[in-house]
Amino acid sequence: MSPPVTAESTRMIELDAATSLHLLSTIEFGRLVFTLNAMPAIRPVNHLVDGGEILIRASLPARSVPYTAGVPMPEGTVVAYEADEIDAQHRSGWTVVVTGIATPVLDPARHRRSRPLLKSWVHQPEGALLVVQPQLITGYRLCDG
Repeated sequence: MSPPVTAESTRMIELDAATSLHLLSTIEFGRLVFTLNAMPAIRPVNHLVDGGEILIRASLPARSVPYTAGVPMPEGTVVAYEADEIDAQHRSGWTVVVTGIATPVLDPARHRRSRPLLKSWVHQPEGALLVVQPQLITGYRLCDG
């Protein structure tokens, strides 16, 4: 039987941007971080990595996202997107944070192509598609050793 994993034996290794985006592409759920009424807000959302950008299905109440129904968010809205896959028992896994500029997806062809791939985990009306253009990508892997 192997010895238990402890804080003393767990390391956090920084990942490069390409590895971080690859890991992000292996899951479909994370957290969108944005400013709401001058305060930080975090909402769970589904995502898809598409050509180095993060597509987010923002099927959230209008007051919870940085735009209102029918009105695009201001150009250059800064957001962060965080997703991870952590095994608490073995103290292993990874976490990725993408910070960048979010804008609504206005291209109808991209909507048609992306919507079927962005499956919501909860029943809710179709929301807007947002695209996050990464400016900063940070990732870390937790591992024994």
